Amino acid sequence: MRSLNLDQLRALTEVATLGSFSAAARRLNLTQPAVSLQIRELEARWGLRLIERLGKKARATGPGRELIEHARRIARECEAAETAMRGLRDGWFGRVHIGATLTALMYDLPPVLKRLRAEHPQIEVVITNMPTRDTVEQIAQNTIDFGLVTLPVKSALLKATPLRAQRCVAILPAATPDVPDEVTPAYLARHPLVLEHERGAVHALAMQWLSKHLPLARPPMHVGIIEAAKLAVASGLGMSIVPDVAVAEHGADILVRPLKPALPCTLGLVERRNKPSEAAYDIVRSALLGLSTLRETGASKRRRKLPAAAAAASRKRLGEAGRSAGPPIVRRHSTSPPRHRV
Repeated sequence: MRSLNLDQLRALTEVATLGSFSAAARRLNLTQPAVSLQIRELEARWGLRLIERLGKKARATGPGRELIEHARRIARECEAAETAMRGLRDGWFGRVHIGATLTALMYDLPPVLKRLRAEHPQIEVVITNMPTRDTVEQIAQNTIDFGLVTLPVKSALLKATPLRAQRCVAILPAATPDVPDEVTPAYLARHPLVLEHERGAVHALAMQWLSKHLPLARPPMHVGIIEAAKLAVASGLGMSIVPDVAVAEHGADILVRPLKPALPCTLGLVERRNKPSEAAYDIVRSALLGLSTLRETGASKRRRKLPAAAAAASRKRLGEAGRSAGPPIVRRHSTSPPRHRV
């Protein structure tokens, strides 16, 4: 059986709507015999009468009304497809799907999304919060377009572009005594830990950093997101390893210390290799690559070393005063954009 003819379905709909073969023919810019032929062919296809004449009026039968409902839905979908394809052809309409870690979603994406919305309102940008591992899998399957992830990512199917050099830091409850200027794996392994869930990229980096001290004396507590780890540490449940951008601003209930050796957690853009170019895709890709312009300069890297030095000076002053105020709070500096709510 041949596929349904959209022209025949439209002819049926118009005849039933206008109640006249001749009126339908005028609207469709056809002759009346041509419209009559289309209706007869539809009726012959299923062996059902679809239109009946009552005097000078043409009305749909029961089967005709059923078919017209389907025909109208088909017409709406066809119109939507036409609109979508015209927009894609003109380069000002499209749907781009981005997978992002929660850290990237909270601290990196907001200014990009705001700019895209202002400059390209006809591009639909869909954001899904997911771990790096899930993002990589979905890009490889071509179900999403881009990923903002924690590098490294290894896949022959994917292209990874570093965007911003970030580092992981240790966070500790403010009441922790005798906190060193730099936290080592040996120090952290002796204390209770609160880490991101096991599918998270930061969890994998942290366990690799602690590898010489595995298995840990106490299994770490796992939480769903970095923000939950920060709350757990602030509540005194343990220590954690988080990206520095996540604690660029923090309360007095946690301490922040650099790791020794350093633990990079570079923000990267991941996409499928040789993906066909589309206007909306290229616009969003360019906007995401713009995050690399916020890459730290040499001067800002030097400024990142200030908190530890400031902590030492603070401890010296406190020592001279009898250490009455307890351990100092170290605030990390970051070149990340201000925090936005999405």
